[in-house]
Amino acid sequence: MTDPASDLQRGAQRLHWARHQLGDANAVVERASVDAGMRSYWRTTSTHGSHIIMDAPPGLEDPRPWLRMRTLLADHGLRVPAVLAQELDAGFLLLEDLGGPTLAKVLDTHNADAWFTRAIDQLIVLQSIPLPEGFGQFGEALLQRDAGLFEEWFLQRHLGLQLDCDAAEGLQLAQRRLMDNALGQAQLMTHRDYMPRNLMPVADGPAVLDFQDLVRGPIAYDPVSLFKDAFLSWPLERVDGWLAQYHAAAAAAGLPVPPLATFQRDADWMGIQRHVKCLGLFCRLRYRDNKGHYLDDAPRFITYLDEVLPRYPQLDGLRRLMDEQVKPALLDQAAPLRFAR
Repeated sequence: MTDPASDLQRGAQRLHWARHQLGDANAVVERASVDAGMRSYWRTTSTHGSHIIMDAPPGLEDPRPWLRMRTLLADHGLRVPAVLAQELDAGFLLLEDLGGPTLAKVLDTHNADAWFTRAIDQLIVLQSIPLPEGFGQFGEALLQRDAGLFEEWFLQRHLGLQLDCDAAEGLQLAQRRLMDNALGQAQLMTHRDYMPRNLMPVADGPAVLDFQDLVRGPIAYDPVSLFKDAFLSWPLERVDGWLAQYHAAAAAAGLPVPPLATFQRDADWMGIQRHVKCLGLFCRLRYRDNKGHYLDDAPRFITYLDEVLPRYPQLDGLRRLMDEQVKPALLDQAAPLRFAR
C-alpha cells in the first residue's frame, strides 16, 4: 500500500528534477507505464521534446544494475534506450523516448512475420554477447524457486489444493525433468522476459527493454518467451514455424542450437516450465503485492499447457494434475481464475 503523502513528495521531486535536467520550468510529467517491480516510468514533455524518466525510489529499487546491463548490451550492438542524464542517489534516469505503444500493441496477424523476423535478429545479437565473468546463472536454485511458485501460490494459495502422494510425486517428477532439460541445454545470455511487451517498434529495432535481470541461461528460453508470450497468444502452427525460423537463423549465426527436432522439444519444455512458473508468479503478484490484473492473462497459460503437454508422455504427471485437479478446481470457482479479495 502506497502512502499518498510520500507519493506527492516523490512526484514533486520527479517534476523538479525533470525541469532542471531539461532546462524548462514549464516541463510537464505524466505516467508512461509501471513495472511489476517498484520502478515506474514517466513521460516528460518540454521545449526539447519528449523524454522518459525512470523512477527507481531509493531503498526500493537500485538503478545501477539496469545501467550496467544497458552499457554491456549497447556496447555489443543491441538496440536499447539511450541514457541522457542520471542522478543515481535520487533514483532518477532521463532516457530517450522510444515512442508510444510496445510491440505487443502493434502486432497483428498480418505484420507478425515481419516484426518477429526483426525480433529474432535482435535476439541473436543478444545471445551472441560474450558472458562476463561472474554473470548470474539461471541454474538449479532459480529453477527450484520457479517450481515452488507454482505449488505455493497457484495450487495452494489460489486453488486451495493439497496434493496426495501420487499427484505430488507426479508433479515433482515432471518438474525434475523440466529442470534437467533446462540445465542440459547450451547456456548463453538470456533475457527471461524477451516478449513483445518488452520490445519497442522503432525503425532500427525493435529496442529491448526490462533487461536488468539477464542471466546465463538455456538457449531455448528467450525464443519460446517471444512466441508464447504471457500477454499475447498465436496459433500453435505459427509458433512452431517461428521457432524453426529462429533455429535456422541461430544456426547460421553460429549459436550452439541442437538439431531442429531436439530444439523443438527443448523449446516446448522450456515453455512449460515458464508457464507453470507464471501461474504461480501472477498469483503471488495478486495475493502478496495486490496486483491482481496480471491474473487476467493467466488462462492463456492453461491453453499453452493443453497444447503442448500431450506431445510428451514423460510429463504425464503434470498433464494429469492439470486435467484431474486444476481444471475441476477452476470450474468450481465462480469464474475461471477468479481471485479473492
